[in-house]
Order: sequence, then C-alpha cells, then structure tokens
Amino acid sequence: MTEILSPVRAQDGATSGDSVAAHPAWSALKDAIETIRPWQSKDGSIDLAAEGAPDAGTVRREVERAVTAIGELAPLLPHNADYHRALAADLRRWADEGFGVPDFLDSLLAFQPARQRADGLQHLVVFPMYTQNGNPDRNFEAVVLRMVWPDWLAELERTRYDNPLFCGITFEDFTAGYDTNSAVLFPETIAVRQAPERFSWGGIFCDREAARFRRVTSAAVDLLGLEIPADIHAMLDDQDRCQQAFVLWDMIHDRTHSHGDLPFDPFMIKQRQPFWMYGLEELRCDLTAFKEAVKLEAEGYPQARDMQFAVIFDRLFRFPVTGERVRNYDGLGGQLLFAYLHRHDVVRWTDNTLHIDWERAPKVTNQLCGEIEKLYRDGIDRPKLVHWFAAYDLVSAYLAPHPGSVWAKGPDALDLDQPPRKLVDDVLPDEFPLSMFYEALAKKLRRVIASTKGITAHSDTRAAA
Repeated sequence: MTEILSPVRAQDGATSGDSVAAHPAWSALKDAIETIRPWQSKDGSIDLAAEGAPDAGTVRREVERAVTAIGELAPLLPHNADYHRALAADLRRWADEGFGVPDFLDSLLAFQPARQRADGLQHLVVFPMYTQNGNPDRNFEAVVLRMVWPDWLAELERTRYDNPLFCGITFEDFTAGYDTNSAVLFPETIAVRQAPERFSWGGIFCDREAARFRRVTSAAVDLLGLEIPADIHAMLDDQDRCQQAFVLWDMIHDRTHSHGDLPFDPFMIKQRQPFWMYGLEELRCDLTAFKEAVKLEAEGYPQARDMQFAVIFDRLFRFPVTGERVRNYDGLGGQLLFAYLHRHDVVRWTDNTLHIDWERAPKVTNQLCGEIEKLYRDGIDRPKLVHWFAAYDLVSAYLAPHPGSVWAKGPDALDLDQPPRKLVDDVLPDEFPLSMFYEALAKKLRRVIASTKGITAHSDTRAAA
C-alpha cells in the first residue's frame, strides 16, 4: 500500500456533505437541551423545590420540544431509528417520573454505532452524561457527529488490529459539555440504572485531537527552534492528514489495553493504584502503537509515518504541560518519554534550541516500550505491592521524585501492615514534579494550550488565544 484509498460512503443514512446540524430542528434541539442543562443537579436530576427552580410544566415543555426535534431529525438518520425511538421514550419517562436521576439504559442499549462503521455516516446523540476532561456532572448533552472509517483503516482493523468496538468520530456540533477539553464519547459516562454487562462501542473525536495537536505542536516547534522534516511541516498544515494519523493511533492504542503480557485487569482505572501505574499503562499503549507504526511505514502506509510524529510530539510537548499536576498520569508518561530520549542522547536541549535525532528516535522509543513490556511480563509473578515498587523504580530511574516523597525512601518508610490500596494515600499529588525544562515550557505554552478548549476541525488551528 502506497497511498490513501478513497473512502467508501455508506449507502444509507446521512453521509452527504450537508450536516444534520444544518437542519432547523437541530437548532431547536440544541436550544432545548441548553435550557434544561442549568436546571440539573450533579446527578442529572432537577430539584423542582429548589429556590429559583422552574415548575414541572416548564421543564416538560422543553423535554417535549427536544422529543419533537429528535422526531424531525430521525428520518435523516434511519440507521439510528431504534435508538431515537428509545431516546424519546427515556426522555418522556424521565419527565413522567418527576425529573429524578435519569436512567437512559434502554436508549444506551439501542445505540450501536460500532455495528455500522461507514465513513462519513452521521449520528445524532443525546444522553445525560458527564464529559471526560469536560463537565463532571451528568447533564444532558446533544452531539451531531460523523464516523471516520476509510477503507484502509477498515482493512487494517479487519486483518491486523481487531477492535470491533472502536469508533473514530468527528464533531459536527455539540452542546456546552463538549465546548471543553473532552475528546471522547464513552458509554460508561451515561446515566443508567445499572451498567450493562459489557459496553459495545467507544468513540474518540480524532478531529479535536488533530486540531489540538496542530496548534500546540506548531507553537512548540517555533518556540523551541526545532528543525522538523519538510513533510511534517506540511502535515501540521493539513487537518485531514492529522486526523488520519490520530484515528490510526487511537484504534491501535485502544486495543492494546487488552493485549500483551498483562499482570492486571486492563481496565485498571477502576482499581485503586498509584497514578504512575496508569501513566505507564497509557504510555505502553502509545509506544505499542508507535512500534506498529514503524512497521506500517515500512509497508508503505503514509499515515503511519505521520502517526509516529504525532505520538512523539503530542507526548513530548502537550501531555506534560496540560492539566493540573494532581495525579497527572498522562503528563507523567510524557515526562518519562522525554527523559528517556534525553538520557539516550536522542533529544538535546542546547543553546536554547531543541534537537532530535530523527534517525535514532524510533529505535530508542521502541527500547522504552520494551522496558515497560518487561516490567509487565515480570509483574505476572510478583505480588501487587512488589510490582508497584518495581514500576516506581523504572520511573524514578529517569524522573526525580519529589524530595518529600515517602515512596522514594523505599518499603521501610511505609506501613506495610496496611493493604496496598491504603498505601496509595502516601503517594504525593505530584510525586514526580516537572523538570526545569518543562516548568519553562509550561509557562510559554500556557495560553496556547488554554486556547484549545472546545477546538474542532473548523477552528483556526494555527492561531492561539
């Protein structure tokens, strides 16, 4: 394979250039949802007895306005017919039961986007939900999105990277909960009476990831005086090209959570562990994707070369300096990658200029991936606490722990009579502080990173606030 194949459009459903979001009913639906959202409590209910609360009739009118708008939009999306019927029923039941904690399990089970992955296929989604890295409350959100599923990606998923639940998606329009840093649509964020036995899809907005990457990377490259290959300069000017890289990265990363020698439940985010364990897991998945991209580039996939630069630049420039420093596990992974490359002389910060040895970068990056994989493989034979300390040793070999860290002093400094989950309380919120390099970079990129809130493919991605 030597070129991007032309995508095949779905034969049914809204796949034309005209967005569902251009229909007048979308404006009505969006307005109804935005009217309801401020009335909701953290759990999604509405306390009609609270001071300043609307009366039940006012809320019901907005619910009916939303149901009517969904009914007008539904014919444009025949592939979502079962979901939209269940959605209208869930909305009306919520109203009939007095606007308590929402339960949208029926409509969640009816929404099955992974069963029909067709490039350009649109979906209208309405759920009471929190948005990861966005709104923490389970308020109603409405989103119009498109599927990203070109032929070349579909073939890779079918033949090499089986991931039947993964959905690459892009924004058409959205309500306030997505005017944030959130770049995912996950079923586990939705308000339901009980979680399904298993989730059947997961969506990642590659357009937001790509737009954010372009803006932050462009600013970092200019700031650091980094020389990059001419074709990667062109990549930073091409939103669609970056989206292709990110959807490939996301698909391989996502499946890696359940592949390999794993000493634990791959969905360990549900467990109580030190945050460097999450950081290593996310980095392992990214570096595995990077390793696969090296192979794919050799086979002629242009998206794979782009993906390697996306992984390195996003991990080095955006992750370490984005978000708060409290248990920032993605930031920790980025710091570790930079420190590893720096220790092995692939990255040099000299004369206030960043230099990267592009020839050696793939080999050394894969070397770090190998060290993490060995940690995992050895961890299968270790008790949990011993494994945590081994992981701490790996990270602290390249990143200096906080001077006040108890964990840095070793097992003798901890009360080992307590269960492992209690020892997590002894982990400092910022166990591995930023290096002086990253402290300076964070100050320089602060405004640029803040400007990426709510960014989409339609934003001026090279501009900064």
